[in-house]
Amino acid sequence: MDVVALAIPEVKLITPRRFADARGLFCETYVRRRYIEAGIADDFVQENQSVSTLAGTVRALHFQAPPHAQAKLVRCVKGRIFDVAVDVRLGSPTFGRHVAAELSSENWQQLYVPVGFAHGFVTLTPDTEVIYQVTAYYAPDCDCGIAWNDPDLGIDWPLGGRQPVLSDKDQRLPRLRDVALPF
Repeated sequence: MDVVALAIPEVKLITPRRFADARGLFCETYVRRRYIEAGIADDFVQENQSVSTLAGTVRALHFQAPPHAQAKLVRCVKGRIFDVAVDVRLGSPTFGRHVAAELSSENWQQLYVPVGFAHGFVTLTPDTEVIYQVTAYYAPDCDCGIAWNDPDLGIDWPLGGRQPVLSDKDQRLPRLRDVALPF
């Protein structure tokens, strides 16, 4: 397993080892002791899967507030996504900055998004599937988010001229400067 800290070092890009032979591929996508050795000791308690039919589907910048704050381990199992983590920790030297990585079914990479970061992605291909593990159960009363297109964040979403496909909820999310941040 190869682990690379991105420009915000708490966010990590993980490439698990793959083993190929005439039958195809085998990969251990999560081995707790290896993640602990890499400095990721989180206890993942829930796994979610999203399916996005259209390329250009934006699943906006979400996070959960304490006491149900979540770290996430994200991977794309079909298609490709542009995956984003935004630092929303007040007082952090990287507050309001983001990092991004392309995750795909071809590169098998995963993005580790720690507590205190908003997470979102845009699908780059149709019929994209994303699986992510989280460290806290979904708690609707702690569900928060930031507008995907907040100009203060400066995220260059690769929409390729497409109009983004957004949920009603994601269309109404506030800018970062208008969110009462709990971190």
